[in-house]
Amino acid sequence: MIAHIQGKLVEKTPTEVVIDCGGVGYHINISLHTYSLLPNSDYVKLYTYLQIKEDAHSLFGFVEKSEREIFKMLLSVSGIGAGIARTMLSSIEPTQIIQSIAVGDVVTIQSIKGIGLKTAQRTILDLKDKVLKIYDIDEISLTQNNTNKEEALSALEVLGFIRKSAEKTVDKVLKENPEASVETIIKQALKIL
Repeated sequence: MIAHIQGKLVEKTPTEVVIDCGGVGYHINISLHTYSLLPNSDYVKLYTYLQIKEDAHSLFGFVEKSEREIFKMLLSVSGIGAGIARTMLSSIEPTQIIQSIAVGDVVTIQSIKGIGLKTAQRTILDLKDKVLKIYDIDEISLTQNNTNKEEALSALEVLGFIRKSAEKTVDKVLKENPEASVETIIKQALKIL
């Protein structure tokens, strides 16, 4: 119904913004991912999703169209409402959600606040085929990449690094070089850590 809103950014918090568009202030719910991408300028454009319920009309905004599409996909899963979908997009990067669904990584999805084992499994079951088709992801390369990541993380843990900080570093290395071998991942991570 409302595809996007462009106007002057009047208020901004990590969970919501108010955009003045033609003298009308639109209250828009956002994720932390969108908050981190908001420009420093006064004027912004957000792609929106309008949710109409019996008791409320809620507007959700996204800097990237792709994040909005992921949000809509998550809403199609039974047990995931707008609040949980927004929490998912705030907790981990949208691309990480897509990759977790594509490889069936229940642990990552379940690590998000408000997501239990059954919901994580249902999310993967409902969206895996759709994600692989829409994002044209090669399942083999994802599995290989995931194996390299796990091996590198195990090695870093053996070297005495805390898994959470090691995981952030490994993700950073893989973002720059997705095809990195286990050795390359470990060497790059050690430079950062």
